[in-house]
Amino acid sequence: MPVTTAPEATAETGSRSPVKLSMLDKLLPVWIGLAMVAGLLLGRTIPAFGPALDAMSIGGISVPIALGLLIMMYPVLAKVRYDRLDTVTSDRRLLASSLVLNWLLGPAIMFALAWTFLPDLPEYRTGLIIVGLARCIAMVIIWNDLACGDREAAAVLVALNSVFQVLAFGLLGWFYLDLLPGWLGLTQSGLDVSVWTIVVNVLLFLGIPLAAGFLTRKLGERAKGRTWYEDRFLPKIGPIALYGLLFTIVILFALQGDAIIGQPLDVARIALPLLVYFALMWAGSFALGKTIGMGYERTTTLAFTAAGNNFELAIAVAIATFGVTSGQALAGVVGPLIEVPVLVALVYVSLWARRFFTAKQLSSRQATR
Repeated sequence: MPVTTAPEATAETGSRSPVKLSMLDKLLPVWIGLAMVAGLLLGRTIPAFGPALDAMSIGGISVPIALGLLIMMYPVLAKVRYDRLDTVTSDRRLLASSLVLNWLLGPAIMFALAWTFLPDLPEYRTGLIIVGLARCIAMVIIWNDLACGDREAAAVLVALNSVFQVLAFGLLGWFYLDLLPGWLGLTQSGLDVSVWTIVVNVLLFLGIPLAAGFLTRKLGERAKGRTWYEDRFLPKIGPIALYGLLFTIVILFALQGDAIIGQPLDVARIALPLLVYFALMWAGSFALGKTIGMGYERTTTLAFTAAGNNFELAIAVAIATFGVTSGQALAGVVGPLIEVPVLVALVYVSLWARRFFTAKQLSSRQATR
């Protein structure tokens, strides 16, 4: 599960060569667990810490969380070989599968789970539906990299999700929170979200680190060559991704420590449909990729990009529409608190599942068209 060692694709097969993991990588679940505990302790033992973090927000977006995500994503996007993106964009089955999973099945499954598990809690139900509409364009990058997925494919799919996020988020919000409940005779809160909120979210959480990663590779290879860039430079910046991840987790748990500890039953009720959702989306997507003949790396990328959600956008929309203390906002916050440990566990499941792929299917350059 390499973060600091950053193994690269070999010229012959395109698959990543195995390396010995550092102690930092081997103990990743421990570091994440400690980050969660540290966040909770900070939020509970220093009363002014949470309000101070809340004050550092612009347009409903937490500046500390944004900073942590940008630090986390930059090294991973700097590893992408942008001159190979055409091998992904020409893979029609991968692109079509991702669009169907993210924009047809994902929101529909979350809608069904929200109404099944939370029929008597409309605020939490609405918050979960908003989470289901916000497809992941940020943290999924690091889960994919930890599971040795296809970096180039991940870059293309999150960019594709970004485009559809701008075009479809508001429309799907109207469909799932207004139109469909009316057809089914259900009562549901509506959603009023500006396109500008979505555009800002996309530019901030994908545009900035993507541009930084692209320029770093372009300028680095031009100055020193690809061998120096991948063998010398990338291993030096690799640990930054983990530090950004741990920082983000600490901030998230510090911000919501009171809600997590003070409303454990509510958090548990919100968590249950989320657990089912992540399991269904990941397992179904992984099975689909394997069934239609994708190699391990692109199957893994398909699974993680379908299972993850853009909690930054979901929280920002919930706060802007319903208020910072609303049940909708709490449901949005519980999303990443459940997603982080679950998807970390799925990283290990994914690496274990490599045994079910042939040697040829372990190559990211295997033709899947």
